[in-house]
Amino acid sequence: MPNATNFTLFSGGAQGAEAEFGRQAELHSVQEVNFTFEGHRIERTRGIRVLTQEELAKKDVSLTYVSKLLSRKFSNGPQIRMVLRTIMHQVDAGLEVFVVGTIQEDGTVKGGTGWGAEFAKICNKPLFVFCQEKRGWFTWDGDTWAPVAAPTITQMHFTGTGTRFLEEAGKAAIADLFTRSFG
Repeated sequence: MPNATNFTLFSGGAQGAEAEFGRQAELHSVQEVNFTFEGHRIERTRGIRVLTQEELAKKDVSLTYVSKLLSRKFSNGPQIRMVLRTIMHQVDAGLEVFVVGTIQEDGTVKGGTGWGAEFAKICNKPLFVFCQEKRGWFTWDGDTWAPVAAPTITQMHFTGTGTRFLEEAGKAAIADLFTRSFG
């Protein structure tokens, strides 16, 4: 087993999957960095990294582009823009990406979580999604989602993100991922 203290989770600390990734990181002595912005309420307080306005501006993305890519409409409000920017910082920082959510028929992941998965695809990073609906892990092979039995965390810098609506199966999948990876 690798030494967990040499690993760092990059996340956002929000309720649901991100908070659970953080709890598991702390339980297994994995370092934790939670990207956030001034005024954003998150659940995790360990490893908070408040992004500056300049850092956030560097990750600005067209909401029209994101909406088209994910086949859904995102509001043009400042809050959603900031959240999408923090997700880009999370994905940029990790060398592999783990997401908990729902893979939809069109191959995208449901909700704002989908942007993290799509950005990981764009960055050509190893991507694993636990689909709560299908109760299993999938990996992006560059063209389609392929089932994968039991992924492990192999990169010292990894990203953990996902839905606010974490189900028991998703919670168990995160715990099992950390146990498989770090004992």
